[in-house]
Amino acid sequence: MAAETKFDLQTVLDGLGQGVLIFNREGRLVLNNLAARQALGADFNLIRDKGWDAASTLFNTRQTNPDETIEAVRDRALQSSRPVRFHLYRSGEYIPCWAAAVLSEGGEVCTMITLDAMDWSAMTNLLDRFRNEMQEAIQSTQGHIDLINQTIKHAKPDAGAEVLAKRIGGFTRLISVHMYRIGRLMEMSDRLENIRTGNVREVVRQRRRKIVLVDFLEDFAEKLDEIMLVDPETEAQDHRSRLVVDIPKGLAISASSTYLTRILQDMLRNAIMYSMKATPVKIVAREKGQNVQIDMIDEGYGIREKERERVFEAFQRARQPQIVAEFGYGLSLYLCKHEVEAMNGRLWFESEEGVGTTFSMMLPLYREDSAASSDRSS
Repeated sequence: MAAETKFDLQTVLDGLGQGVLIFNREGRLVLNNLAARQALGADFNLIRDKGWDAASTLFNTRQTNPDETIEAVRDRALQSSRPVRFHLYRSGEYIPCWAAAVLSEGGEVCTMITLDAMDWSAMTNLLDRFRNEMQEAIQSTQGHIDLINQTIKHAKPDAGAEVLAKRIGGFTRLISVHMYRIGRLMEMSDRLENIRTGNVREVVRQRRRKIVLVDFLEDFAEKLDEIMLVDPETEAQDHRSRLVVDIPKGLAISASSTYLTRILQDMLRNAIMYSMKATPVKIVAREKGQNVQIDMIDEGYGIREKERERVFEAFQRARQPQIVAEFGYGLSLYLCKHEVEAMNGRLWFESEEGVGTTFSMMLPLYREDSAASSDRSS
């Protein structure tokens, strides 16, 4: 008979990547781990000595919403069977945290705080990519400008305006491609910085409103003609004609229209770039309990089983030849996932290679009688 395997609780906790702090009913720190001590540094000593009072001071830094103080978060956690999400501001960034009620062996209800281990390699990679893109764009653009000047300077007297326009037009198109890509990178860097600092949650809280999906998606489709949705080197298409919308009348969500537009544009951009030109892209929505599920369905190349885990990682792209051929940074879905979660939602996908992909997001259903409580939970 095999010997029973036992573990020392402290050893297990110290092996976790997440920081753990457990406070008893009196507010005394009764358990912690190595990751928490490393994350909090000198502040940990105060929490160890002063308990919950010191933790409250630290965790409420920059918190102006009374419903999001650590005390309010703890109260919700003690009344819930699930952990409650909140953020700690420390050293210039917002660290995602959880609060949960845990039961001791003696039956005492304690408060457990966990701190996620942050990895901002995505920001470092983005800055490196941005610098390289800028350097290439500056050199290339200057070269194209020189060629335009030379073309004009050495044009033959009998060269017609049409011939000159054709030559110069090719150079200006290349310049336009570079400017578009730099603009995309700048937009992505702004979005990533808002996620890193926690500003996205505050912006979403302030801008959240009732969005009637039928009206919203009608406006969304009309504006597709006014924006450059895909990379300029991608073959020109009528994106609006490919979009098929099936939304029940009156269905409304509680969200930020600005962020929802940006997320849907990113998802639609991927669907168009990674599917055949003639195939439709469908947007379907339905009510599910207290939420609304919005699906974007394409009949594209699909995602390989072995690459599923990389979809929401920063700067990761699928390796199918059709996808590699299209220009992209592999960052938009990473940003979308964080922004959907900031709106109290969830983003996921289902895919079959050679058949297509469905990206789904769940967002809070708008109800007149729950609008105020939704504000408190943001």
